[in-house]
Amino acid sequence: MGEHPSPAPAVAACAEAERIEELEPEPEPEPEEPLPMAPEDHWKVLFDQFDPGNTGYISTGKFRSLLESHGSELDPHKREVLLALADSNSDGHICYQDFVNLVSKPAQMSNKRSNSFRQAILQGNRRLCSKALLEEKGLSLSQRLIRHVAYETLPREIDRKWYYDSYTCCPPPWFMIAITLLEIAFFLYNGVALDQFVLQVTHPLYLKNALVYHPQLRAQAWRYLTYIFMHAGIEHLGLNVVLQLLVGVPLEMVHGAARIGFVYVAGVVAGSLAVSVADMTAPVVGSSGGVYALVSAHLANIVMNWSGMECQFKLLRMAVALICMSMEFGRAVWLRFHPSAYPPCPHPSFVAHLGGVAVGITLGVVVLRNYEQRLQDQSLWWIFVAMYAVFVLFAVFWNVFAYSLLELRLPPPP
Repeated sequence: MGEHPSPAPAVAACAEAERIEELEPEPEPEPEEPLPMAPEDHWKVLFDQFDPGNTGYISTGKFRSLLESHGSELDPHKREVLLALADSNSDGHICYQDFVNLVSKPAQMSNKRSNSFRQAILQGNRRLCSKALLEEKGLSLSQRLIRHVAYETLPREIDRKWYYDSYTCCPPPWFMIAITLLEIAFFLYNGVALDQFVLQVTHPLYLKNALVYHPQLRAQAWRYLTYIFMHAGIEHLGLNVVLQLLVGVPLEMVHGAARIGFVYVAGVVAGSLAVSVADMTAPVVGSSGGVYALVSAHLANIVMNWSGMECQFKLLRMAVALICMSMEFGRAVWLRFHPSAYPPCPHPSFVAHLGGVAVGITLGVVVLRNYEQRLQDQSLWWIFVAMYAVFVLFAVFWNVFAYSLLELRLPPPP
């Protein structure tokens, strides 16, 4: 038998390469690097692991497990605050929004705002009960005042503790004090100029003031705002000043001049615009639009958080505030339909009060409810801002076109 010829070297090499390829597994594709996540997204993923139903809440037990497994990623002081939050929660659930707000707080929170939490932890009081701040002894007069304001305006103990630790009275509640002093100064000036203090609005020269809103002079846009410095009489000024000092100053101490000033001015503008739409022949004076916006927002906030509000005699305080508002509103209604001292122009309208209330129970409630949270992140805030903007635009067009279309007989200019 003859020998078989050996295969060509090239063919043998190819066969060997195919055999090696069959033996070696195919390399796995390299995994793609995930996109970096924002800190809030990172914590949302971790939170959702304990919240499969996507309710936005987890039990305090699961919350503590989350902190134990991932707490090393947090600043130690923030971790102590979060532990105190879990210990202080009485309903057994933690809200994701509260959690992420605490996590995303800037660094100065750990230096200032967690002091009372750290003290409670160091003293062995791991449960932040509702009376913790009230039971603190040896406080100075200013500290007791700050504590009183916290319990008058904030429904949650954690917010009260934060406010108590962080408030420095710098800046002071300057907006409400400045507005009040200006209103008093203008009233005294008019009283001397008119030689009348009790019911200035009955003086024949009263409406000639350049600050009063008058329907014939509605093109002078400043009058929609400056009318707050003119009051019908001493009783009108007195009730407005008392309400805005007793309610407005504590609210400004907690929420700041920007938020409270916005609610106040929005109520003032809404009040004059509401008169120009609903009571088109009447002038407007007084700061009731702004005052009613603040007071109605505060009262609505108390009602919505009734169980959490720890202010003393809250029912009595609400009754007194409602009585004062009713007296002032009743005086305005009576004056509006009382025979005018300068016919055919009627006395000032009371509709501005209703415009202020509408602003208070919409924009105002959102501002007071979201202590230390960014309003631009709140969907309800944008809804009410849009509603307010639509009303303002409607009132502007109404003032431009409706008066001529309806052929109203307006009182002569003063």
